[in-house]
Amino acid sequence: MKIGELARRTGVSERSLRYYEQQGLLVSERTPGGQRDYAERAVDRVIRIQELFAAGLNSKKIARVLPCMRDADGGPSEIATGKLVTELAEERTRIDQMINSLVNSRDVLDGVIDAAAEAER
Repeated sequence: MKIGELARRTGVSERSLRYYEQQGLLVSERTPGGQRDYAERAVDRVIRIQELFAAGLNSKKIARVLPCMRDADGGPSEIATGKLVTELAEERTRIDQMINSLVNSRDVLDGVIDAAAEAER
């Protein structure tokens, strides 16, 4: 599929898809005319990339993690290392801390909203 089709199907800009290629996160073949041509599995790959970015991982870490993830065929990775597992566990802890911080911020905001609502009565 062409880059525009991949962008449409994933909701990711063509510019981002080009960036993913530059970072080694995504691959494409080239047509004789030089246009990018992506395999069907690129849709799942882009979705995974987006999920990892949303989790707060940078492109270098994503490049290390992606080969360790199971693709649609369910095949296990053979390159996950203990060091990478430790790094990912640290990322998970960081995300948990962010979630806790957001929950606390929401609780404070709820208190302010309640106080403001009572003051209006």
